[in-house]
Amino acid sequence: MPDDLYERYMTAHRVLTKHRTGCTACRSQQTCRPGKRLVESFTRLQDAYLARQQNKRD
Repeated sequence: MPDDLYERYMTAHRVLTKHRTGCTACRSQQTCRPGKRLVESFTRLQDAYLARQQNKRD
């Protein structure tokens, strides 16, 4: 069974990477408003996934 949280985390990473590649503001280190939302989404999913992985080890 695929891990839904992992899939969402990886999808958020791909979407963020694609956005940064095409966004002139984000490429110049001035993250745009949509880019900030994507970063926040990616960060939340990454934190949740890593916390769950840590809990599995404990």
